[in-house]
Amino acid sequence: MTALTADEAKALFPDEVVTTARTRLVPVPGLTGQVALITIDNGHDHTRPSTFGPQSLVSLGQAFDEAAAAKPVAIAVTGKPFVFAVGADLSAVEGASERSQALAIGELGHEVFRKFTESDVPTFAFVNGAVMGGGLELALSCHYRTLAANAAAIALPEVFLGLFPGWGGTQLLPNLIGANDAVTVIFENALNQNKMLKPAQALELGIVDVLFDSADYLEQSLLWLASVVRGDVTPARREIDRGEGWDAAVARARAIVEGRTKGAAPGALKALELLELARENDLDRGYAAESEALADVVMSDELRAGLYSFNLVQKRAKRPAGAPDKSLARKVTKVGIVGAGLMASQMALLFARRLEVPVVLTDVDQARVDKGVGYVHGEIDKLLGKKRVSPDQANRLKALVTGSLDKAAFADADFVIEAVFEDLGVKQQVFAEVEEHVSAEAVLATNTSSLSITEMAAGLKHPERVVGFHFFNPVAVMPLLEIVRADRTDDATLATAFAVGKQLKKSSVLVKDAPAFVVNRLLTRFMGEVVKSIDEGTPFEVADKATEPLGLPMSPLVLLQLVGPPVALHVAETMHRAFPDRFGVSENMKRFVEAGKAAVWQWDATGKQTVDPEVRELWRSGDHPATGEEVASRALEAMAEEIRVMLDEGVVAEAQDIDLCMILGAGWPFWLGGITPYLDRAGISEKVTGKRFLAPGVASVPV
Repeated sequence: MTALTADEAKALFPDEVVTTARTRLVPVPGLTGQVALITIDNGHDHTRPSTFGPQSLVSLGQAFDEAAAAKPVAIAVTGKPFVFAVGADLSAVEGASERSQALAIGELGHEVFRKFTESDVPTFAFVNGAVMGGGLELALSCHYRTLAANAAAIALPEVFLGLFPGWGGTQLLPNLIGANDAVTVIFENALNQNKMLKPAQALELGIVDVLFDSADYLEQSLLWLASVVRGDVTPARREIDRGEGWDAAVARARAIVEGRTKGAAPGALKALELLELARENDLDRGYAAESEALADVVMSDELRAGLYSFNLVQKRAKRPAGAPDKSLARKVTKVGIVGAGLMASQMALLFARRLEVPVVLTDVDQARVDKGVGYVHGEIDKLLGKKRVSPDQANRLKALVTGSLDKAAFADADFVIEAVFEDLGVKQQVFAEVEEHVSAEAVLATNTSSLSITEMAAGLKHPERVVGFHFFNPVAVMPLLEIVRADRTDDATLATAFAVGKQLKKSSVLVKDAPAFVVNRLLTRFMGEVVKSIDEGTPFEVADKATEPLGLPMSPLVLLQLVGPPVALHVAETMHRAFPDRFGVSENMKRFVEAGKAAVWQWDATGKQTVDPEVRELWRSGDHPATGEEVASRALEAMAEEIRVMLDEGVVAEAQDIDLCMILGAGWPFWLGGITPYLDRAGISEKVTGKRFLAPGVASVPV
């Protein structure tokens, strides 16, 4: 019997999409008895992977009991086509309003999965497709594992979400593959933008015992099972170092967690404690600790913000608020790019790879054109070298990307994007020249990071076909696309922009034509306060570390280096012209840029960070230093004020779009919920604006 009845499980989470487990007995050549094969399936196709909520776990437990009662020679569990299972149903976690409910979910998962671990007959997981989180923990709970060679996603992503593997993963994995490799999967990959394992890596690490091709995967898995049951095959198991090797692994995990989260993510800290406990290899203690820790983390606002972030990225990003009907989008059969610098060249590669249409670059001289096209061809050669494209694909992609000095090459282009110097006059001139050559319906897009698109389009014959299409750097990596509607942009142009964004596999957010749009506007306000505090006399070291408790991907001054001081200064000047009362321009920053300095910090061979002496010399600071807490407060209060102004101005539809932009465009962590949930829970929203950005219970524990 499980800890919960079917009725109790349904009461815990009535809206669950139930993954049903069904048992059938199958004969296998070479075995005298039958194999009990359990199939888990939520009744949907592969686009809705199977997950485990309370009712699903009860169903799996009942299926195991039925299998065991049939006295088989082995029990195996597999999934529906292309999917094994992708973990806990996060809606059930979100729905937990009391700690006892969260604890019950943890204990139920352990109780059901442990049946497979403690079975008297051998248990096998036939991992036939995508497997993540609780799905992988079910597989780890079995005695043996096979894996389909085409499995699309293999991971324990919980720490990325603000959780930890809570149904045995922290205890089973290090005791199967060793603590150090477990750290790679549980911590390093999860906190590296949820990096997935490839099937061959899962085999090499020892997570699975054998790979089989997908065409006859189930048949091969059953024959392999038979060879194990007969004793013909004995899968290798590692000898686990529970001494110095384990110590080193825990130290490495702690360094990763500190480096990536600055201690701001409770789930990662709990995972560290549980990894240390796993050294004892005592499932009673380990599982009890996992359940208690799970209940604590589920009832934390940080996790609720993480789940809110997950839903934004998985759901809202796929259905952008305010986007026109996609049926209005025009087909794009050729792309033109004005400019052949690094950003333009990155775009050319992305358009060619995703749209598979001709892409032509133009610039002011042949050397620049050749350099841009050469960059794209070189990157394609790198992809070929990594076997990410075939030789035929590489040749086709290279043939798609060409260069020209003459904008007449855009005559048959349906979508032309400019990536030239960030100057309004230059961009107006470029669009005027392009308009002489393209059809009246060709979309003219701008990658401007801060300038007015309405002004850019003002002198054109067809301003209605101009749209903002703002990428983030590096273009191939950053998932956000700010799509900006100017005053006269029509629905067909906007729909085409969203359709192209989707083809590029970007997450698009509709933004009003306002200075610096969303991400750059907020980062400029945020960084402006930090720089201002340094101008007033706060030491560089104090100001730059002030926001560490947020667990941001990089400090403000390191971000300045990444963005490039000239770009940051240009955006600050643009914002100062628009909103002089809220955005300043640092005279020190002007001197910094004029001196050609690229960074405040320098690092020696040991990695020690110090202020560049030349920067310290040119920076003229006041005599009113602030504490780190004061710097953080003023920066966050400034953000709260700016977000409220942006929402009042209608820059985006809702606070959720602000958060989505900060997560996808600035890499701000899930446990902040982007930013507004953090501002709400810290009381900053109400202090500055008089009200929260989100209702209580949204991105926070239900009251």
